[in-house]
Amino acid sequence: MIIIPVKEGESIDRALKKYKRKFEKTGVVKELRERQKFTKPSVTNREQRLKAIYIQQLRRQEEL
Repeated sequence: MIIIPVKEGESIDRALKKYKRKFEKTGVVKELRERQKFTKPSVTNREQRLKAIYIQQLRRQEEL
């Protein structure tokens, strides 16, 4: 359960902003979307490998 302490005189908008930020950090929505479909382990491994290659290429370009 997410608890947001609201100080006296603090606006509702600020409290909502804090709530949204905390909710995003928990990753509930992200996990829910991932669980809606099944991806094979080989596909996830391939995606991770491609992402790692992409990041390495970016770092190499920065060095030059």
